[in-house]
Amino acid sequence: MGAETLFKNGEAGVQLEPKAPVILGLQPAALIDHVARVDGSLLDQIPGERGGSIPVAIEELEHILRELKRHILASADGPSPIKTMAGGSVANTIRGLSSGFGVNCGMIGAYGDDEQGQLFASNMNISGVNTSRLRKKKGTTAQCVCLVGSFGNRTMRPCLSNAVKVQGDELTKGDFSGSKWLVIRYGAFNLEVNQAAIRMAKQHGVSVSLDLASFEMVRNFREPLQQLLESGDIDLCFANEDEATELLRGEQNAHPEAALEYLSKYCRWAVVTLGSNGCIAKHGQEIVRVPAIGEAKAIDATGAGDLFASGFLYGLVKGLSLEECCKVGSCSGGSVIRSLGGEVTPENWQWMYKQMQTKGLSLPDIRN
Repeated sequence: MGAETLFKNGEAGVQLEPKAPVILGLQPAALIDHVARVDGSLLDQIPGERGGSIPVAIEELEHILRELKRHILASADGPSPIKTMAGGSVANTIRGLSSGFGVNCGMIGAYGDDEQGQLFASNMNISGVNTSRLRKKKGTTAQCVCLVGSFGNRTMRPCLSNAVKVQGDELTKGDFSGSKWLVIRYGAFNLEVNQAAIRMAKQHGVSVSLDLASFEMVRNFREPLQQLLESGDIDLCFANEDEATELLRGEQNAHPEAALEYLSKYCRWAVVTLGSNGCIAKHGQEIVRVPAIGEAKAIDATGAGDLFASGFLYGLVKGLSLEECCKVGSCSGGSVIRSLGGEVTPENWQWMYKQMQTKGLSLPDIRN
């Protein structure tokens, strides 16, 4: 590690190795999203509650993809296309930090030796994300269908079965050395690799940010989640309103404010996003409430929480106040819902920068 000597025109020169990513994302299995706006009749046909995320078998995923074409919502300029892109909560957050905020970011995980795997790696590369920690493996890459209703609410059906993923014993010290933050998502199927990554992160002084994934995940695997939170190893936790309520289900005051108090007992920063009502956050004894951006027209809520996390983490690494972190998160979360999918378009990054200027926030040192 360090420097590498190169010879050019007979003279020795020194090329410094690239700096370690400031923020790392752990997404054990690379994932491709297929996003489309659909009518309610398709949502009625598929099992599970609307608005959530439930794993399905490959046969069910292929069935939904076949049905999509008959249920796509028409727009003013014809039927909306199905958008296919690198997906997954952590990938969305890391891609946003890199492409919209200019933060040096990297991904840890694995992708298959198939077309979807190549698409995932290529999409992250183009967004400026360091992919040297992604392992290419023989096998298939995970996929997810994101069904967006007429009001912008999304229902997700991921297919993770048989998909390649990175294992805890494959992680190395080199994956974490020199970084400041590790971004992970709670998942019952990733407990072992998440715990291995957290242990290694803590050994290298890397702070850990956790997203609570979905209300179903919190509901069905609440006990291991509470154990993870109460371990004190999570520095920053993001929950949406539904996840926050699930976290305290059965208790007398199972509401977002009580969940914020619970999370803040164990995490240095706790954030609960409230959709159109903005967010509440706590750090130490400070509590802030920040409204959502009224100008954000919701086409698709996919990635809203993920991109909120991008903005909030950008604020933290830049040393902004708790309120400013929430305001930047509100701007970035508002930018992604203006188009289909969890990737912000160049036009919507420009929209976000204008919103940040309006709120008196300094702009990232980046040109889109």
